[in-house]
Amino acid sequence: MKMIDVGGKPKTERVAVARGFVSMDAATLGILVRGESEKGDVLAAARLAGIMAAKRTPDLVPLCHPIALSGVEVEATPRPQAGGLEVLARVRTVDRTGVEMEALAAVAAACLTVYDMLKRYQRGMRIEAIELVEKKGGRSGHWRREGKGAARPARPAKVKARTRPGRA
Repeated sequence: MKMIDVGGKPKTERVAVARGFVSMDAATLGILVRGESEKGDVLAAARLAGIMAAKRTPDLVPLCHPIALSGVEVEATPRPQAGGLEVLARVRTVDRTGVEMEALAAVAAACLTVYDMLKRYQRGMRIEAIELVEKKGGRSGHWRREGKGAARPARPAKVKARTRPGRA
């Protein structure tokens, strides 16, 4: 095993977007949407957990380089028609290596936080489909997941996360 030497690579702008889904019963999703979880604001906690995980990714993934992140955005959006909560993370840097692992770690931690805060209401929730949907920058350029489950169109650089439906 070894950590890849990236010292000779130029610093370039890099962006990665990842997503995941926590499936749950309608009653549990209702508790989340109404802000009735005994532990507090599930969506805010999930966003914060995602940001913290992105910053600590090298502590979680042994061969991952420490990177100076320039931005981390985590969105947690209730999707009643799909039966759960979608989590989307967008991570940016100007560095010698990509931020895919940071985006994936952000989504995983956000999903785990949702599970932790709602498990009292439903132990059978599932964390599903944590995946990279897009990356930009670096030697390999721009990559985007295609076909079923394709990434959504790129959004503006600054995205406000929603705490509760109808509130910005």
